[in-house]
Amino acid sequence: MGSDVPPEVSALAINVPIPEALRWTDTRRGETFTLTTLNVRLLPDGHLAAKAYGRPTAGGRGTYVSFPVPDRAELAVLIAEAAGRAGELWIAHRGLNSA
Repeated sequence: MGSDVPPEVSALAINVPIPEALRWTDTRRGETFTLTTLNVRLLPDGHLAAKAYGRPTAGGRGTYVSFPVPDRAELAVLIAEAAGRAGELWIAHRGLNSA
């Protein structure tokens, strides 16, 4: 951009697969979901926020519904490590792929 004003970034988010051993189920509107993916966001104050997404255990696509992430140490570690890895990848970016 070449100006002294840094570009505004409105969101930084990553999707993280939940390892099989850490997955859980939750119910919404009478349907049980197996949670398989975390969406982790970097908030403006530098903290992380996460929501879980998954598929109905009965099969099918189901709806795109978010679930809270349980307060479990192993999930907190997964989130922190994934955020750190994402930061490493962002810092090492090689610019736009113009191919």
